[in-house]
Amino acid sequence: MSVQSNKGSEMYRMARHSSFVLTAAAVRALKAPLHDITPLIRSAPLSNKLNCDVFFKMDCAQPPGSFKLRGIGATVKEAVENGADGVVSSSGGNAGLATAHAARALGIACTVVLPTTTPDAVRLKLEKEYGAEVIVEGNVWDEANERAKALAAEYKRPLVHPFEGATTWKGHASLVQEVDAQLAEIGKKMDAIVCCVGGGGLLAGVLRGVGDRDDCLIVAAETHGADSFSKSFAAGTPATIPITSIAKSLGAGTPSPTVLKDALASKRVHPHVVSDSDAVRACLNFADERRVLVEPACGAALACVYGDDVPAVLRDRRCVVVEVCGGAVVGVEQMNAWARELLKC
Repeated sequence: MSVQSNKGSEMYRMARHSSFVLTAAAVRALKAPLHDITPLIRSAPLSNKLNCDVFFKMDCAQPPGSFKLRGIGATVKEAVENGADGVVSSSGGNAGLATAHAARALGIACTVVLPTTTPDAVRLKLEKEYGAEVIVEGNVWDEANERAKALAAEYKRPLVHPFEGATTWKGHASLVQEVDAQLAEIGKKMDAIVCCVGGGGLLAGVLRGVGDRDDCLIVAAETHGADSFSKSFAAGTPATIPITSIAKSLGAGTPSPTVLKDALASKRVHPHVVSDSDAVRACLNFADERRVLVEPACGAALACVYGDDVPAVLRDRRCVVVEVCGGAVVGVEQMNAWARELLKC
């Protein structure tokens, strides 16, 4: 299936002309990171439960709704610095939103290829709020990505991958640097971090941020049916699986080979897989505690601390940080539907 829309957007038309130049605002934007420094919030209920300090790193508060802006913003900036007048992305939602947000901030064009499973709300947000050209093609991300590769070649513009790339990984590492600085202000030091893993971009950033610190463990959380990383980790080589989980933002059938290799070599990464129902329940618990709604992909990480099956490696920690990666592909109506289906409530 292929549906093309919004090709006449003002941003798209402007950037197709060779005379296109960066605005003064865009030039200023190039001088600073496009992402925000996000709050680090201690959870009293979870700290009591785990008998240690548990903090939420609230990357759900990033402007496009997820951590993706950290690394993807850096990659889009790099493309502009190298002379690009636009970028192309393939995404089920969050990476595309981050790419479009960065492109708009820098005044360049953006094309996003979405798989057919992406909610209409994401497509409309990309078009209406960010002025992106949106193309819908393929039933899964891998198929959308093939079209994005072809468009990048046709347009002669860089392809912004949703989870691969050294610059993207370096950008994601900023979250660990922020956490370290925020904890240092209150005399604490992180000795475990929990993050979800799909293709592996976030995990790559966490690995780079943590570096050689042997005292800091990393829990890589997934849902059953989107656990390609866990299966690959166990096999010691990239494995491909069909995506059946509702956590579509974790829906990379095969994880990054480079990230997998780095995770295996680090000896600090501990995969943990939860059910869709556990992820949704954790999202609801988090909403009750913080009054914030996040995706089931994020719920996979939250389930590691809210759920009954707390990873054993967290039980002797002093300071645990949960990366609340966020996610814009969710709403109250959808969350309620998942709750009715999976939790019978």
